[in-house]
Amino acid sequence: MTPTVDPAVLAEALDTAALEARPLPGGGSGLTSAPEAYAVQEALLARRFARGERPTGVKLGFTSAAKMRQMGVRDLIHGRLTDRMEIPDGGRYDVSGLIHPRVEPEVAFLLGAVLAPGGDPAAAVAAVAPALEVIDSRYDGFRFSLPEVIADNTSAAGYALGPWTPAGEPGGLRFLANLGVVLEVDGRTAETGSTAAILGDPLRALAAAARLAGPLAPGTVVLAGAATAAVPLPPGAHVRATVARLGSVGLTTGEAA
Repeated sequence: MTPTVDPAVLAEALDTAALEARPLPGGGSGLTSAPEAYAVQEALLARRFARGERPTGVKLGFTSAAKMRQMGVRDLIHGRLTDRMEIPDGGRYDVSGLIHPRVEPEVAFLLGAVLAPGGDPAAAVAAVAPALEVIDSRYDGFRFSLPEVIADNTSAAGYALGPWTPAGEPGGLRFLANLGVVLEVDGRTAETGSTAAILGDPLRALAAAARLAGPLAPGTVVLAGAATAAVPLPPGAHVRATVARLGSVGLTTGEAA
């Protein structure tokens, strides 16, 4: 099939939208397939790597069965994490340059060994942590087609990691399948959920990450997907996610000092 979109052209438009916080209209990109969309995503990340960003990991989208049904899709999507997206736990995060930021609680994995497609995800994990992901679509009003959100690096904007819990022996991560999750904004509960919302078990999401983006190298961080719905992330807010048995992670929003 002949591509309908020049990946470099759309990548430049998405990159400029993010840099200038000026959204693009969704639904008009001309993208019609996931392979086209991932080509745009690769071109977008290449621009950022050329400016000095370094890859740090992978993030997954549509890990909720309900969200997949809502979007009419049958598989997950993935994007890339970079060092410029890292937010220190408890740190300050500038949202002034974002278009319409939102935040969601997740589970993060740190790989200690190569995870190849079809490999045992538990055996490759060095540690697991509670996480917050900041998302910010570069399309106006968070409205986009499936290929468009893939091209936009799955709306990735930032992430914060809580304390790492060592994985221990293979099979020792079975407790992750159904842990309570609480997302708080300014001390008030905004969302509650369970890690079971992540494909029934976050380890399944890790296996999917290897299938979609692998092989994944040691040191890779994998965000397994949202455990609750995302909520708006305004300036001057304190956000905290708590995952039972894993602990908490937080950030405070505002403009850069």
